[in-house]
Amino acid sequence: MSERDGLDQRRHVRAPVRLLVDYDDADDFLKDYTENLSTGGTFILTNRTFERDTNIQLVLSFPGLVQPLALEGVVRWARGGAHPGIGVEFVSVDDRARLDALVTAVQAGDVRTVARVVRVLVAEDNPHVAELICTGLGASAKRFFGDTLQFQCATAPTGANALELLRTMTFDVAIIDLYMPLVDGTQVIGHAREELGLVDLPIIATSAGGELERKSALTAGANEFLEKPMRLRSVIESMRRLVPLGSRAAS
Repeated sequence: MSERDGLDQRRHVRAPVRLLVDYDDADDFLKDYTENLSTGGTFILTNRTFERDTNIQLVLSFPGLVQPLALEGVVRWARGGAHPGIGVEFVSVDDRARLDALVTAVQAGDVRTVARVVRVLVAEDNPHVAELICTGLGASAKRFFGDTLQFQCATAPTGANALELLRTMTFDVAIIDLYMPLVDGTQVIGHAREELGLVDLPIIATSAGGELERKSALTAGANEFLEKPMRLRSVIESMRRLVPLGSRAAS
């Protein structure tokens, strides 16, 4: 477990320090529970300095967790060196019970507790367009699917960046702009299908290039093509055709 961020420690010695702790995914959380959390405490990797008996509030989260879990703890020990951090004990019986309940719900796949996470690669050299897509997907998830689904975006400003992410990460769908520096989108799609063997990855190609670019993208291996400027609704509809996103939330 590692510290992602922390709010400023208040001057009053009794005020708890609030640490936000992100796991990579639900499996990472369960692994830490098995190794550390189930014993009533945990180790947090951090460069910050804490005195013994400092009150800590840990806010645990991971992609898909509908409601982050806040736990009260106390620093029992600290260490430096190559892997500096602190040992925190959870002192509240109620907190331990809530933690156990969360683990049970995660293991059971309770959709009221853990939403499905759809991992999206957005390969787009315009950072404003990439941000609009990612922000729009996040809002659309809430609108169309309630708390049962979340989109997790990774962005790539160049074709070379996109290929590196495709080599090292797993995605449920990729949205790839055809006009990108270094390696264009058509080349990215071709490499993904042939060299990387991602034959089943749903790919949505985007471009303002018209029919010629549409044919180029589909020939390279894209599943769908969206003409720019594109509407977010069109992106969602394409994703629904390519990825089993589930049912629409009741409105």
